[in-house]
Amino acid sequence: MPIDAVEKIVAVDWGTSSFRAWLLSADGEPIAESRSAEGMQAVEQGNFPAVLRRHIETLAGADAGKQTIGVVMCGMVGARQGWQEAPYGPLPASAETISAGAVEPEGAPYKTFILPGLANRNEQAPDVMRGEETQLLGLLLERPDVSGIVAMPGTHSKWVLCENGQIRDFSTVMTGELFSLIARQSIVRHSIGDAKPTGDAQSPAFQDGLAIGISDPDRTIERMFSLRARQLLFGTDGEEIADRLSGILIGAEVASQMKRHGKNVELVASGPMEALYSAAVAAAGGTVRVTDADKAVRKGLHHAAEIIFQRSAA
Repeated sequence: MPIDAVEKIVAVDWGTSSFRAWLLSADGEPIAESRSAEGMQAVEQGNFPAVLRRHIETLAGADAGKQTIGVVMCGMVGARQGWQEAPYGPLPASAETISAGAVEPEGAPYKTFILPGLANRNEQAPDVMRGEETQLLGLLLERPDVSGIVAMPGTHSKWVLCENGQIRDFSTVMTGELFSLIARQSIVRHSIGDAKPTGDAQSPAFQDGLAIGISDPDRTIERMFSLRARQLLFGTDGEEIADRLSGILIGAEVASQMKRHGKNVELVASGPMEALYSAAVAAAGGTVRVTDADKAVRKGLHHAAEIIFQRSAA
């Protein structure tokens, strides 16, 4: 689909702790990239337009202000405490319904839209996502036949049910945040110290932790204190404890979700998370097919731009 209303497209994934922007070609491929730690929580209210302008000038050149540039953003920039709230959209959701909910933030230096998040309004298990829906769009555009469970690991991992090119349902597992809380604020912190997990999916400690978490996820809380005891009794170093903790938590998450949704998992991830979760699914007896998260979010943002700016040109 041609994008008649703008000369250039910039796609932005603006999260809580990081900023990522790409200047995209007409077919959605990245031409240039700009990243920083200027996530939503690091930007004072009123400064969002200046941060965006600076990054776009990095991507498109100093004369960017003379160009007709279209910007589509997703992530926490659209939260209540972000630049401007983009209200959560309903389920089921598709590229068209998500794009229709985009909002134009005040004070934007270019033609700018923020995509909404999604809400699961089940009163028994309410849930929200913001940013992941755009990665899901990229996955569904790449493989519209996807039907089943999609895992999206992170600080707050999302497990999403997709059917017939639509996002039907989802739930959140706070695995990454739980790891941080246990490692930095619980008694286990005395055993981990300043160490960090290696991120190595083949680490013996991570593999041992996976086996524990997968074999009996109901005993995950009980296993936490044993990490402290392991260091006290056997002198296990902090890095190994951190790897074991990571394995237990990821193993329990994957095992419980696969019990509910089956053994075939679509994984949207990149970097160390891809390897760790792929190893966990395999250890739990499942099969996994991986989509790169960065590519997925770019594809989703580009498709949303096609819809939004073609509409605005009509």
